[in-house]
Amino acid sequence: MSLMMQAHLTAGARINPLRAGIRFVSAVIGPDLRGDSADTPPQRANFGWIAVLCLTVATALLLVVAGHVVGRRAYDVAPLFFWCGVVLLVVPTSLRIASPILARGERLFLLFLLAEALLYYKAVYSPTSFINYDEFLHWIAADDLMTARRLFLSNPLLPIGPTYPALEILSTAIVNLTGLPLFMAGTLLLAVLRGTFIGALFLFFESITASPRISAIACLAYMGCSTFFLFDSMFSYESLGIVLCVLTFAVEAASKDLVGRARLKSLGLIALLLASLAVTHHLSAAFAAIYFGALATLEALCRHDPLRIKTSIAVGLAAMLAVALPSVWVQARGIPLTGYLGPVIESGFDTLLGKILGAPPPRSEHLGAPDKALYMRLTTLLGLLLVTLGLATGFFRSLAMAAPSGARFGWHPIQDILKRRWRDSRLVLLSLLAFGLPISVTFRLTVAGWEIGNRMGTFVFIAVGLVVAVSIVHYWQGPTPRGWRRVAPAVALVVIVLSGVTSSSINPIHGRYRVAADQESIEPMGIETARWVKEWLGAGNRFTTDRINRLLLASYGRQDVRVTIVEGIDPARIFEAETLGPDEFWALAGSDIDFLLIDLRLTTAPPVLGFYFQPWQGQQGTPLSGAALLKFNDVKGVTRLYDNGWIVIYDVRGLHENF
Repeated sequence: MSLMMQAHLTAGARINPLRAGIRFVSAVIGPDLRGDSADTPPQRANFGWIAVLCLTVATALLLVVAGHVVGRRAYDVAPLFFWCGVVLLVVPTSLRIASPILARGERLFLLFLLAEALLYYKAVYSPTSFINYDEFLHWIAADDLMTARRLFLSNPLLPIGPTYPALEILSTAIVNLTGLPLFMAGTLLLAVLRGTFIGALFLFFESITASPRISAIACLAYMGCSTFFLFDSMFSYESLGIVLCVLTFAVEAASKDLVGRARLKSLGLIALLLASLAVTHHLSAAFAAIYFGALATLEALCRHDPLRIKTSIAVGLAAMLAVALPSVWVQARGIPLTGYLGPVIESGFDTLLGKILGAPPPRSEHLGAPDKALYMRLTTLLGLLLVTLGLATGFFRSLAMAAPSGARFGWHPIQDILKRRWRDSRLVLLSLLAFGLPISVTFRLTVAGWEIGNRMGTFVFIAVGLVVAVSIVHYWQGPTPRGWRRVAPAVALVVIVLSGVTSSSINPIHGRYRVAADQESIEPMGIETARWVKEWLGAGNRFTTDRINRLLLASYGRQDVRVTIVEGIDPARIFEAETLGPDEFWALAGSDIDFLLIDLRLTTAPPVLGFYFQPWQGQQGTPLSGAALLKFNDVKGVTRLYDNGWIVIYDVRGLHENF
């Protein structure tokens, strides 16, 4: 008998650690809602803190500017100035926003302050002109619109761009109304869009959580998205598209409890926003369609109170509009979306699948993207780990917030969700959409899939921000945070925001010229050459050259740049060959190209981004040959028109006379 009792006790001792482990995991990831998220009692804004933080942000931006100044002169202290400014900009304001007890108005003001300061952080990289590749594409389109006074002009550098002209219409309208130069008008528009985005995102979160605290923290967590600082701050159609997208979500969420004529008015506003989105940006319109379609599906699955049937009908109508309006626009304009997006998606999925199955990667995957500084990579990795931890501890809690039961502890709220009972389908949908983060990160592990993962992050982080905020409020901080519970989550948010800064650019400090590095390759020599071409040769000449000089010639020079010589022959084949073979010679002679621009700086270093002409031509690890670029000196019918020591322009019109 004693032996049997001893055996039972031994078995119990073995089971207890297992049960303790299960209880611990359940407590960590479980749906318990412990925090006081409603900012009660109401607080008054502390104007002393606001004044101090405004002064701190101004000082921080001054240090950032100093970092760019010394970076242009290649001084070693440039990173010290720059990153001290970035840390001073992000840390105090983020810590204040993440404070457990703070007035709603103060949270919102500080979010605006931080968002606009980060836009200025991006703008001072090039304070007098556009600098990013995508900005040049839309600058060219806007300039064409102002010159020709009509829409849908062709743009060989971005063929699909003219069919989504909303950004150009808005920016040129500001130019016509104010008389400002296009760059200043575009910068003013971006500042308005950035403030509108943060305000709309905050109101969207507040409408579905009824918590200014969670909403502010969610907006702060969204700033950890790699596209927030750079990509969505560009003069580009996604910068407008994401704003319209979030505005639509905010209007729909705010009107979920309206009835009668007020509901019809809100539906009309949603229709107007969706129509504007349809002519602004294809991916933002697609995400809005996915969001509203999924929301309508969840509304249909939910076991509703009879009074909520009208809400489901309204969501269904919004979903129909979100799908129909972009489809009608694509069909009406004959937009080749499949041909534009299809190769990118197919290549990304094929490369990722091959990586999973162990297939040998293509040559471009061996080279990959240029390495960043070690401290930038570590900050990005740490921020990603903290976001992942927030998702793990916030997923079930964000689902529990949607449950109709009053239970705040245990797994009863999740049981309600599984029984298709929830009070707000938006909370359920955003919780599920947060699973898009690991998918986007997986795509970013390959060069071919990087574009897919990067674009996904812009939209997925809306859901990620909410789940991370719920995790902080309802688990890490709790109702009365003290000690490390008060400090550690706020510090984690600071790291997440900083990781967004470090992951957004290869080198955020404006330094000297680098070969084939997009914004780091835009410099005075190339700009002055493009201006010389416009002044002495006139606008509209047909040029072909490398990727960077194409941008400069099309924008500053107002030239008609070509990305191919003739069908099947691209500029890389003409420029990179040591000799001009018969096929290349007759292709050039039979084309309508007037001039070739040769940049001998391409012979000094390998391309930073891996290519000189087009991304799909394969990545190169060696510089071009000077003899290959200068072979046109010996071609009959080709004359050297311009030479400043590095940049040479050849007139090839003589080849066409004998063709």
